[in-house]
Amino acid sequence: MSDLEERVVAQVEKKLFIGGKWQEAAAGGTFEVEDPSTRSALCEVSDATDIDGLAALAAAHNAQGSWAHTAPRERGEILRKGYELLMERQEELATLMTLEMGKPLAEAKGEIAYAADFFRWFSEEAVRIEGGFATAPNGQARFLIMRQPVGPSMLITPWNFPMAMGTRKIGPAIAAGCTMILKPAQQTPLCALALAGVLKDAGLPEGVLSVLPTSNAGGLTEPLLRDGRIRKVSFTGSTGVGRKLIEQSAEKVLRTSLELGGNAPFLVFDDADLDAAVDGAMQAKMRNIGEACTAANRIYAQSGVAEEFAERLSRRMGELRVGRGLEDGVDVGPLIDEKARDKVQHLVDDAVGRGAQVLVGGSRGEGSGHFYNPTVLSGVPHDAEMADTEIFGPVAPVSSFETEEEAIRVANNTEYGLVSYVYTTDLNRAFRVSEALEAGMVGLNQGVVSNPAAPFGGIKQSGLGREGGDVGIDEFLEYKYVGIGGI
Repeated sequence: MSDLEERVVAQVEKKLFIGGKWQEAAAGGTFEVEDPSTRSALCEVSDATDIDGLAALAAAHNAQGSWAHTAPRERGEILRKGYELLMERQEELATLMTLEMGKPLAEAKGEIAYAADFFRWFSEEAVRIEGGFATAPNGQARFLIMRQPVGPSMLITPWNFPMAMGTRKIGPAIAAGCTMILKPAQQTPLCALALAGVLKDAGLPEGVLSVLPTSNAGGLTEPLLRDGRIRKVSFTGSTGVGRKLIEQSAEKVLRTSLELGGNAPFLVFDDADLDAAVDGAMQAKMRNIGEACTAANRIYAQSGVAEEFAERLSRRMGELRVGRGLEDGVDVGPLIDEKARDKVQHLVDDAVGRGAQVLVGGSRGEGSGHFYNPTVLSGVPHDAEMADTEIFGPVAPVSSFETEEEAIRVANNTEYGLVSYVYTTDLNRAFRVSEALEAGMVGLNQGVVSNPAAPFGGIKQSGLGREGGDVGIDEFLEYKYVGIGGI
């Protein structure tokens, strides 16, 4: 590693953050954090167990009462300070993210800014928690409606956006007055630990936040969800794990918000602006190396433009440079681990075996890291495994369709419903298709839908609840109705 890389890693605390203090794991265990571009170890971090989880839960439970009564403006100012610190430390935090996750440095810098914006957004929402007052229909009573924090919350984040998924959950929890325990992904604990440092420096009181990296996620989280003191779980990750969390949360009837898997269709109609459609496909497919739940997983182009669209997309994908994310000019970093790369190769081989044609890529990249070359496949049949599986890699499968009705049918032919993309210049078609698509979000002539000011989430087996926007804080608030009689 370079001097800068060593310094960035060295300045991050490698211990658990419990109740506002850094401490070793109770069992003394550690685990390695790998650089996916070299497969070398960056460092070791403390490995939390259920003992540490219960200590963090006790801290959250004890701090909940005082934190809930902290002035909303004060909670908002802590978030605002967190936003400022993230932006001040953008360069170093982005370098850290690239080291442990692999995405190119420019994209990592973009994620830090995106992550910071959640703190800025919810700093403004903290002072806008409103209730209500009304007269009963018979005039004999009054209704007072209060909004109060849910209580101690379990936040579970994925490795693909290790900073932004943290702030997207922590931001509304702080704004609402909830204490919390953050369990980051095993592959990317350093960003979460750095985020804890930022919030400590921003003045977050002790006990409000704990951060527990672990190599045994289920062994840590399940006892906490079954304890009774946790009242809310917020998870971003696979649908399979989400189902398990729902089962575990049922025992204590916990509030849940789950942002789960996706299988996003990307529809290009004959009347689309092809330049814009190709640009949008590059964004929707290649953001975060394709390792995103919002990634375009199935690309359908109408028959009149399908061949030209595939050719243009192939040229653009073929121009991308693959390499270590900290090197100049690199567009595509490594996948997160060897298992992920093997999965991508398997899906490509399966599609080709069923008749798909490789227009560009289709193979592993060079070097010791988990690299995979940007790939475009044409003529991908509907029975290919990738048509029903999140690829989570830089592979764009292109198929054709004939009619608008067919496009809607194939787009909705999935158990998932996170996001869909539509490219058309026909205003009426834009509204018809957007309304017909079974998805929580639609990118209409744009390839990126994520925005802190908009509600993010899906339907069907893509999850429950929404994050961001003016409804994001609702996931951490309960309604209380007070009936006032004798008036």
